[in-house]
Amino acid sequence: MLLLNETSLTPASLILNGIPGLEDMHIWISLPFCSMYVVAMVGNCGLLYLISFEDSLHRSMYYFLAMLSFTDLVMCTASIPKALCIFWFHLKEISFDECLVQMFFIHTFTVMESGVLMLMALDRYVAICYPLHYSTILTNPVIIRSGFATLLRAVLLIVPLIFIIKQLPYCRGNIIHHTYCDQLSVAKLSCGNIKVNIIYGLMIALLIGGFDILCITISYTMILRAVVSLSSADARQKAFSTCTAHICAIVFSYSPAFFCFFFNRFGSNVIPPSCHILVANLYLLLPPTMNPIVYGVKTKQIRDCVVRILPSCKDTKPHSI
Repeated sequence: MLLLNETSLTPASLILNGIPGLEDMHIWISLPFCSMYVVAMVGNCGLLYLISFEDSLHRSMYYFLAMLSFTDLVMCTASIPKALCIFWFHLKEISFDECLVQMFFIHTFTVMESGVLMLMALDRYVAICYPLHYSTILTNPVIIRSGFATLLRAVLLIVPLIFIIKQLPYCRGNIIHHTYCDQLSVAKLSCGNIKVNIIYGLMIALLIGGFDILCITISYTMILRAVVSLSSADARQKAFSTCTAHICAIVFSYSPAFFCFFFNRFGSNVIPPSCHILVANLYLLLPPTMNPIVYGVKTKQIRDCVVRILPSCKDTKPHSI
């Protein structure tokens, strides 16, 4: 039964129904979800530990990487544990206020991730195009202010969205065919006018995504020009190799985001909802899982730090006679 508050048409609780059409496969779907979540937790916590305690990683590039790792941790932790509870224990109920809190953290930190990727692109631009001024331009105060501004931007954009969702009247049931509280999925339960939600959500996606992607594109255009102008092939390869991990992070983040964006607007009658929900979860899970792996493989300084702290590596060192 749908329970409503006495003073408004607001449900006391909602039901997250998981992935529609694939209910019988929830247990099997949970296995890659759980595995990726464990890898994401271990990898990002490991990166945060290394960057915190290794003096060689106290540089702007790694500070931005720490922001990305923290963002990834919050983003996937806000959604995946609840999804696993649905898959394993059929704990589908969530209070309306808890739903809003989950929605706030998921949407805030997805916007935050886009901003951090933009900052990392600007960092690479300064490092390659202005190497002699790198440490004087990207000082610790500048890094802190840019990180705080990126977080503040995300919060200020998402809080009005949460407020609009909270004010809507709900009279179309309380079952959400999703694994987490997506703003559009919750808004569709309303019997009120949700055009404001749709337009505001579209504005956030276009303005933030468009602005960040534009900055990233301009940065890499300038980087490419600077790299091509280098006389030595080895210098060109070394300069551009410092960007490969960041390019991979951009691909992992924006590819599923574009799919979700175009599905919500244009493909709802073509692509099955189960496919959309799987990709939406992948959007929250793939970047946190892959970013630590890619940066660990592609970044020599991180590899050296990992090798140095592994006890097994110490045992392989030859003993003095």
